[in-house]
Amino acid sequence: MKKSNSFYGYSLILAFFMLSLAARSQLSTDFYNTSCPKLLTIVRTQVQNAIKVETRMAASLLRLHFHDCFVNGCDGSVLLDGSDGEKFALPNLNSIRGFEVVDNIKSSVESACPGVVSCADLLAIAARDSVLLNGGPIWKVMLGRRDGLVANQTGANNGLPSPFDNLGGHTIGLARCAVFSNRLYNFSGPGIPDSTLDTNMLSDLQNLCPVNGDGNKTTFLDRNSTDLFDNHYFQNLLNQKGLLGSDQILFSSDEAKTTTQSLVQSYSANSSRFFADFVNSMIKMGNISPLTGSNGEIRKNCRVVNS
Repeated sequence: MKKSNSFYGYSLILAFFMLSLAARSQLSTDFYNTSCPKLLTIVRTQVQNAIKVETRMAASLLRLHFHDCFVNGCDGSVLLDGSDGEKFALPNLNSIRGFEVVDNIKSSVESACPGVVSCADLLAIAARDSVLLNGGPIWKVMLGRRDGLVANQTGANNGLPSPFDNLGGHTIGLARCAVFSNRLYNFSGPGIPDSTLDTNMLSDLQNLCPVNGDGNKTTFLDRNSTDLFDNHYFQNLLNQKGLLGSDQILFSSDEAKTTTQSLVQSYSANSSRFFADFVNSMIKMGNISPLTGSNGEIRKNCRVVNS
């Protein structure tokens, strides 16, 4: 997909635009079978506990893996603290979350297998389990990544999409009023709001997000299928019920007629195809520039590099 005035050639977390991404790595599904045989059980338990406390955490952990891989590759750099960290890049500021859950996962894994499992791999496993535990597909996670030594805030600012960008995709999670209120009101003058938004949904959202209201109020990205990882998101797009403009554009824009509209229609009717393409895309995304062999390190604490 070439970059144009209204479309950008990167893909978001649903990743159906990533199917042609080429990736090579030395990763394997059995990397820790001997060195940390209980790894997958430990991570699954911690993710399950976190989702029981807050269902939204599934989307947050999935997003962490995505925002990690698209900056410096899948190297755990998004987890690093510091004012120059990726956490404080504009697309991530007050947006990415779940770091305490990752801390808990890391602590449990370190107790069982000290100095063995990278934070980057923990993000990949936690993302898979978050999808599975919310009703989505399962896949074997490729493992063997090592952790990066530096964060890249500039790369995060330039390489990650914001909620206001022109192309997106979300099936679980929440969004703040501040990131979609531009669709609810015509702030530049008289006229109707976004004509691609269902009128009943528009009214509901205007009540939730009045002009000059609390921009931090949230609502679900996938209306009427709030906590399930399923294909309902695409059905919403057919009915003009995509929350973000970057969601609805996948079906309602002129460009979509020759690019993404057919995918939306196919996925809305066939959840198996959506799941299969999503799994392939997640595996390919997880293979973006991993550090392997003697590159990088295995962090003891996901927030800081080893001393």
